[in-house]
Amino acid sequence: MSTELCIVIPAKNEEKLIPNLLRSIACQSYSRIKETPIILADAGSSDNTVSVAVETARKYGLSGFQIIAGGLPAVGRNAGAGRVESRYVLFIDADVQLEHAWVLEDAIMEMRSRGLHLVTTDIRCPEGRLRDNVLYTGANFCQRASKWLGIPFATGMFMLWDRRVFWQLGGFDESALYAEDYMLSKRVKCRRFAVVCGGVETTNRRFLKMGIPTVIWLFFKTIVLCWHFDRHFKKDQNYWNPF
Repeated sequence: MSTELCIVIPAKNEEKLIPNLLRSIACQSYSRIKETPIILADAGSSDNTVSVAVETARKYGLSGFQIIAGGLPAVGRNAGAGRVESRYVLFIDADVQLEHAWVLEDAIMEMRSRGLHLVTTDIRCPEGRLRDNVLYTGANFCQRASKWLGIPFATGMFMLWDRRVFWQLGGFDESALYAEDYMLSKRVKCRRFAVVCGGVETTNRRFLKMGIPTVIWLFFKTIVLCWHFDRHFKKDQNYWNPF
């Protein structure tokens, strides 16, 4: 199938949050959103993620919605991106929602008009405490500053790719146990990378389950080791164990 956009969502046990994401996708001003292929790569959920997602997609008229087998996020994302011959592919996490109805349309317009290879957006945490939002503000600053430092930084919460370039770079490293999103985004040319306004909303559950010091330490190691120590990201850092 050939289309302008495909959306890929890796998920596992997200029955509570996936409806919020699908509703926010259905509300986007992008004119083709209802027929856009939306692929949920389910990593063997033991809850009702699949049935809830199917019902929610039907409720909001998302006719392009489908389920495939996933795994770790890199595996699910690559599998989804390989299903549709689209110009662009948006990777978005299952536990977020698009903050405004124009976020996706603006991101695609930037891709088209500037010939970009990768676009991301800011991260917000409405339910978080002050320190949670301070940390996300820091992450947003890093995303924007990374363009000028020569190391584009984007997270899997929202990554809109030129699909051809995505595969030229080899897709996500499926042997990486975390930070596979950053490992790939850092290889994009700075002039082909942008952060658009709008934002995605997420929860603070990782901070609550892992603890803020642990999350900060992992983030710091990701920044420091990203260029010459990719093998670090192929070791178990207990990133997924809390979930």
